[in-house]
Amino acid sequence: MSLDAILSQVTGGVSWQALTLSTILRGVLTLIIGIVIVKILMKLVDRALSRSKTVVAVRGYIRSTVRILLWSLLTVIVLSSINVPVTSIIAVFSVAGLAVSLALQNTLSNLASGIVIMVSKPFVVGDYVEIDNVGGTVSTVGLVYSMLVTPENKEIYIPNSQVSSAKVINYTHLGRRRMELLFSASYDAPTETVKTALREVVEQFPQILSDPAPAIWLNAYKDSCIEYVVRVWTTTDDYWNVYYPLLEAVRPAFDRHGIEMTYNHLNVHLMKP
Repeated sequence: MSLDAILSQVTGGVSWQALTLSTILRGVLTLIIGIVIVKILMKLVDRALSRSKTVVAVRGYIRSTVRILLWSLLTVIVLSSINVPVTSIIAVFSVAGLAVSLALQNTLSNLASGIVIMVSKPFVVGDYVEIDNVGGTVSTVGLVYSMLVTPENKEIYIPNSQVSSAKVINYTHLGRRRMELLFSASYDAPTETVKTALREVVEQFPQILSDPAPAIWLNAYKDSCIEYVVRVWTTTDDYWNVYYPLLEAVRPAFDRHGIEMTYNHLNVHLMKP
C-alpha cells in the first residue's frame, strides 16, 4: 500500500498540493508557540509536584503522563493548523485506545491501584503487614505488584488491585504492638500465686514497655483449669524476640511456685453394684 493510500485512510484524505507557504508557516509558528507553552506548563507541574509530599513516590509517573498528554495535544493542534482533518486521526486512536484498554484491563487496574497505594501510603517498604491473611515484610511497592517477604523467607507478589480492595493490617506504622498470651493453671493454685509467677516472667524482659504497663488478669473459668491472660507492649522490632522466650519462661516459673499447668481431662468413677 502506498503512502498516499495510508494517509488517505488515516486522515480522511490530505491534499498535499494544498499546503501553501502560508499554511506551513502557520504550522511552524503554532509548533514554536506550543513548545514554549508546553515547557512553561511542565515547569508549573514540576513546581506543584515538588511542593506536594503525598505524590513523591509517583512524581515521575505523573510528570511523564502530563508530558505525553501535552505533546499529544500539541500534535493535534499543529496538524489542525495546517488543515489536516484530525477528526479521523482522533477516531482511529480512540478505537485503538479502546482495544488496548480492553486487552490490558487487569494491568491498567493494577496500575491505577499502584498509584493510589503510592499516594495514600497504607504501608511503605520495611513495614510488616498482613494482607488477606498473608503476613510479611514489604520489600517492594511497584506500580503493578507489591511484594512481601514472609518470616519463612518466601517472596509473595500480590497484584495492586487486590491490595487496594483488601483489608491491610500494618503492624509497623505505630511503632509498637500489644502481645496477648493465655495460660492455664490448676484450680488448686491461688490466683495471686499464679499472677506473681507471671509477673516475675514479665520482669525478665527489658524489651517489654512500661507504658502502657503490663497487665495480668484472670480471664476465664474453664472446665479443668483457670485461664489467665498476659497483655504486654513491645516495639514492633522486639515483638518476636519477646514472644517465644516469654512462652518458654512461664513453665519454669510455674514449677518454682508449685503451680500445675492442667489440660483437659475426664475423670471416670466406677460404681460397684
